[in-house]
Amino acid sequence: MTPDWTELDAELALWQDMGLSLPIWWRDDDAVRPTPELSRLNALAETLGLPVHLAVIPAEATADLAAYCAQQPSLIPVVHGWAHRNAAPVGEKKAEFGAHRPASETRADAAAGLAQIRTLFGDAAKPMFVPPWNRIGDETVQGLAQLGYLALSTFKPRTMAEAAPGLAQINTHLDPIAWKTTRSLVPAQQLVDQVTRQITARRIGGADNDEPYGILTHHLVHDADIWDFTEALASRLLAGPARVWAFDERTPA
Repeated sequence: MTPDWTELDAELALWQDMGLSLPIWWRDDDAVRPTPELSRLNALAETLGLPVHLAVIPAEATADLAAYCAQQPSLIPVVHGWAHRNAAPVGEKKAEFGAHRPASETRADAAAGLAQIRTLFGDAAKPMFVPPWNRIGDETVQGLAQLGYLALSTFKPRTMAEAAPGLAQINTHLDPIAWKTTRSLVPAQQLVDQVTRQITARRIGGADNDEPYGILTHHLVHDADIWDFTEALASRLLAGPARVWAFDERTPA
């Protein structure tokens, strides 16, 4: 079903009339090796002119992925936990870096993840930590900056610019996948309405517009509807008041 973009278009037009700017960024999770889906992701990023912060699983990442990314400036490698293995007790939400694990263990894994991604990707690797399932214990968060990380990325609008001293919080805000039901696209109108509410909240001061608005995708599980909606939404935002944000170690956010 084709969504009605009218309200979102009106909101974006209002931003432009007011001279406002919407920073946007793109994060895509779970990369380990080159695949046809990764090639499609890269091609879409190049078409849009919107780079992808590629959350790479350190324990599984291959040298072939690093070689591929080295030739693709639209792909920006960041750290996606360590092995993307659920360590939560039965009955709790999945997490690899949750508070149920000793902070000494999770910090060791986070350090190993950054070291591995830097070994594979060199200077292209960015010190942003993306915990699998977007969940992380506070003790672990407090130690990330000491490990060399400059940013933490989870999901939902941030409440503070820094997750810990020296650690910028740069979250994602829209995930188009219906993980708990069809694993296809969330109803498109629901997504359009969500984006409209979120952007309106930024305009009226109910949310932090200094935080880049993040689109979260998972290229390995996309179907045609997810690809099409992601392209349509990003194209609409970029044609309006949006400006591209990419991680810069000098000014994380």
